[in-house]
Amino acid sequence: MSATTQIRGRSAYMRGRVPGWARWAVLAAALVLGAALSSLVGFSLVGWVLFSAVLFVIGWPVTVGVVEGRRKGVDALVSALIVAAFIVALLPLLSVIWTVLGKGVPGLTGNFLSTSMNGMTGAQDNRAVREGTAILGGAYHAILGSVLITVWATVISVPIGLLTAVYLVEYGQGRSLSRAITFFVDVMTGIPSIVAGLFAAALFGLMFGPGFKAGIVGAIALSVLMIPTVVRSAEEMLRIVPNELREASYALGVRKWRTILKVVIPTAISGIASGVTLAISRVIGETAPLIVTAGFATGINGNVFAGWMQSLPAYIYTQILTPTSPTNPGPSEQRAWAAALILIILVMLLNLIARLVARLFAPKTSGR
Repeated sequence: MSATTQIRGRSAYMRGRVPGWARWAVLAAALVLGAALSSLVGFSLVGWVLFSAVLFVIGWPVTVGVVEGRRKGVDALVSALIVAAFIVALLPLLSVIWTVLGKGVPGLTGNFLSTSMNGMTGAQDNRAVREGTAILGGAYHAILGSVLITVWATVISVPIGLLTAVYLVEYGQGRSLSRAITFFVDVMTGIPSIVAGLFAAALFGLMFGPGFKAGIVGAIALSVLMIPTVVRSAEEMLRIVPNELREASYALGVRKWRTILKVVIPTAISGIASGVTLAISRVIGETAPLIVTAGFATGINGNVFAGWMQSLPAYIYTQILTPTSPTNPGPSEQRAWAAALILIILVMLLNLIARLVARLFAPKTSGR
């Protein structure tokens, strides 16, 4: 076939079709017009993106419809709406990350990460602002408190949640107790966090007297929130384990408890570990239950069983609500933004760990 024939065939094939560069041309035009429209109402990044998205959603389907017909135009409209919805859904996340990074990075110093607020006064903040020196006071005690409280909440929640899931899947099918547990787990899933905090505070108040606050009380409150998530995630992972694996183990004469321990749980451990890590990510940022259970502290307390203990969410709350210097709240706000950045970093690290654990413990395949 000659080159001329190939060119003619390609031209006939492409006739009535939008060229590949047209999408980018429409997007560029939408960005330019979106910037112009955003400038008319006061330019902002969010407004620019929203105007550009609307213009692209309108312009691209119209372009495709004119060239390729109504059917292709409708298909392009639906595709553009999906992409636009994704971008709009992503905007709040990007906005939060951008804002926290912009305001939190300046306060993320070595002093902030290695010291507490013990002995800090408003006079020190005022002098730091007046002289342009580094702001004293940090969040080491809050970071330590958050880690310790979350670790103890995990230690309490994971065995209870995993054993409950094992009972529901392996032993309790069709039983009234199993249905009751499922119902209460569903109720606990939607319980407000402050209610969990009040429950833990009331429980320890009955045992040790009114007003008792400690890190372990906060851990109990967080475990009330974690257990339903662990139960649900572990239950779903155990249910997807093929019954053939269980039957093969029973056929070899292995007892049920040993089959669960050696076959079922190792097969589902990837999803279980991911669910546990995501449950930790959910509760590490809870504020209300820790305020009423662990209290506030300005010094370092490494004992969860005695004394008030600070956490990162409570630290952010106190720095914003009651700044060290009421007449000059700037330093306290900077500490709050830096603590918020640390909290986001911890949550991101936990999610990355969940993915890594899921990959490490995933069942090995033959690779064929």
